[in-house]
Amino acid sequence: MTRDKPLVVTAGEPAGIGPELCNALVDSDYRDCVVIIGDQRQLDSRLQVIDTPFPVQVEPGYPSPDNAATLLSGLRTAAQGCLDGKFAALVTAPVAKKVIADSGVAFSGHTEFLAEVTNAALPVMMLVAGDLRVALATTHLPLREVPDAITSDLLERVLRILHADLRDKFGIAKPEIVVCGLNPHAGEGGHLGTEEADVIMPLLQRLRDEGMLLRGPLPADTAFTPAAGHKDAVLAMYHDQGLPVLKYAGFGHAVNVTLGLPVIRTSVDHGTAFDIAGKGRADPGSLFAAIELAARLASY
Repeated sequence: MTRDKPLVVTAGEPAGIGPELCNALVDSDYRDCVVIIGDQRQLDSRLQVIDTPFPVQVEPGYPSPDNAATLLSGLRTAAQGCLDGKFAALVTAPVAKKVIADSGVAFSGHTEFLAEVTNAALPVMMLVAGDLRVALATTHLPLREVPDAITSDLLERVLRILHADLRDKFGIAKPEIVVCGLNPHAGEGGHLGTEEADVIMPLLQRLRDEGMLLRGPLPADTAFTPAAGHKDAVLAMYHDQGLPVLKYAGFGHAVNVTLGLPVIRTSVDHGTAFDIAGKGRADPGSLFAAIELAARLASY
């Protein structure tokens, strides 16, 4: 696989499995179409690398917050390179939110960080496993804050971004989206919560009147079943409503995609795996899938 412009891959948390995953690219079809941003000392000499040496010696499995600034600088370089047209797309290996936060930087995840760097008004997280696509209305929020965050304005913005990127980035002419309810049984007619009747249902009807193909709000425990009849994507209201299903269906080869950015960004579907870092046990399947999808999205 070759491209006119390379994809850029950030190697992620240096004490995690990210550098190992990148080194697995040496014996893959992807080696010549990617540029890695990371510490050259951790990366195979046959890879194309933009060297970002870490100030604190890296020991696999034992991260240092003192390396966080260098890691984030490399991520900024990658995103800016995509904005400048130097790279076709960005693929990210995992970072550890806690380690970065422990360095004194307010960091809730790649999604939010890249939105800030690229001046995107609202990033939307979506994970992809084969034909299953699950987007999130809210991302890294404590569960007790979710109901207040589910507003008509937020849902409209998320659905418009999801609809537009399914059309423009995934090449789906008329996307069909299933929308989950917030509460059990989608509120059970108001007996288990009123967010569906007060917020979600009126918005979906208004967008349907504009021509969007939307189903729901459906109970989350049935929204992912074949009986729900969804075709192109499911919108979950919060992180742990949608992602357990997606990861059960495709862990190890699923891909995280950030919608709503002016650049293409994909990522692995797992974390830094400090417990196996440096032991040669990391599975590069999700990284390979993320690179494959990034290349495909860049070609639309």
